[in-house]
Amino acid sequence: MTTVVFSHGQESGPWGTKIRAMAELARSIGCEADSIDYQGIADPAERVQKLINSCLQIDDTLILVGSSMGGHVATAAATALGAAGLFVLAPAYYMPGYEKLTPVPPGIPICIVHGWNDDIVPVDNSIRYARSCAAELHILDGDHRLTDNIDEINYYFRRFIEKITCSP
Repeated sequence: MTTVVFSHGQESGPWGTKIRAMAELARSIGCEADSIDYQGIADPAERVQKLINSCLQIDDTLILVGSSMGGHVATAAATALGAAGLFVLAPAYYMPGYEKLTPVPPGIPICIVHGWNDDIVPVDNSIRYARSCAAELHILDGDHRLTDNIDEINYYFRRFIEKITCSP
């Protein structure tokens, strides 16, 4: 069995539009899906610890998914959790003043999806991160929220899950 765990962004909640759509897709292809509630926790390090604590009991193939700050959090926790894959949307990497907090790329398959018109996290940050670890990178005609791109996101997400779950 494969379990997909979602980490939402700073200004959103655990079951926003994107996460609901992605969780529905994950369940439709046989995965378990859960989303961590970080509301009221501003410190990324505290969010990372909450994700780790929430996933310790999972004894499945684990795929971490994160959006914006949730992408940073999922990336930072991936190695500690032994995740099999990392799928992130507009991840908050190399943010001004916090560049040194950007997590080292885990040695697992990574897929990054970002919008060309993101005015919160520059798309160049994802390009830089993807280049540093040869991550799969998809840049869409979208903004930071990527809510108009859910069909495209789910297309890449399905492919990513299938690649992880079909790997020897």
